[in-house]
Amino acid sequence: MTGAADREPLVLGIDGGNSKVDLALADVRGHLLRAIRGRTVSHQAVGLDAGMTRLGELATQMMREAGGATSRPGIVVATLAGADYPEDVRLLERAITRLELGREVVVLNDTFGALRAGASSGWGVGLVCGQGINAAAIAPDGRQARFPGIGDISGDWGGGGGIAMAALQAAVRGSDGRGPRTSLEQAAPHYFGVSTPAAMTRAFYFGRIPEARISSLAPIVFEQATTGDEVARGIIDRLADELAAMANALIRRLHLTRLEVEVVLAGGVFRTRDEPFYERLHQRVWGAAPRARFVHLDWPPVTGAVLLALDELARRGARPPVSADESESLRQALRDWDRDRH
Repeated sequence: MTGAADREPLVLGIDGGNSKVDLALADVRGHLLRAIRGRTVSHQAVGLDAGMTRLGELATQMMREAGGATSRPGIVVATLAGADYPEDVRLLERAITRLELGREVVVLNDTFGALRAGASSGWGVGLVCGQGINAAAIAPDGRQARFPGIGDISGDWGGGGGIAMAALQAAVRGSDGRGPRTSLEQAAPHYFGVSTPAAMTRAFYFGRIPEARISSLAPIVFEQATTGDEVARGIIDRLADELAAMANALIRRLHLTRLEVEVVLAGGVFRTRDEPFYERLHQRVWGAAPRARFVHLDWPPVTGAVLLALDELARRGARPPVSADESESLRQALRDWDRDRH
């Protein structure tokens, strides 16, 4: 990455989830100039004022590290968790505009950023499975479909939080006789540093274990499923079925069943290498769209925010449409940057 030249047309991509935010600055040709990662700026997690203060500080630091560029980005595209309804989008666009990060601000739900980051032609289905779960789709003609993605009240189940809570419940129910026995009875309490499911329940109740830690149990559920525990495998199977149900509903709504639709898998849960999980997911999606192809996002979703900003410049005639080579170059640059963070 190089320093940004003064007055060079710039774009800024922002991708924010429930645990972190990434910012990436690029020039009009799609060359990555600088990127930065920080704690979440989600208005739902930390409040709007605190989130915007944090976002402004990160942007200032990034611009300084980029070589003191004096020109503001022309377009800022922010793909954010919590941008669920038009009211959310308007609230966030106004707040980010007040930060003066760029001359124009576009806010989209984070599912669209993940989709654009992975889909080779800019259309397909994006499945996001991190702490929560959501999905969006774009047809070749630009038609869009998405779920509200706001949890139980919109019919959602899944993500790291969903499978972790299911595992906690299974551990307690297995130990007190209400459910089948499971290795989660030992694995879950051990993970949280207590001896029994009953002690684990008590520790959560009295706040000795913060509820915010629950979703971090998700990898243990996959681990126990891999060792052959039927209860853990049932939880993972349910997750695969929920993800497939989301993808298939969107595929049918946009009439993509006969197309070679790309299904982009994004979010922390998809870091698992559990083959039965992927096989079940693939088979169920292929039942609706036999030609579907799966793209495992191996670079950060902020890539999609930058590409969406470049797409907007192309629509305005400020640059040619983004080429496959440009997309791949940007993905590689942000993949390398992301790996340096770990």
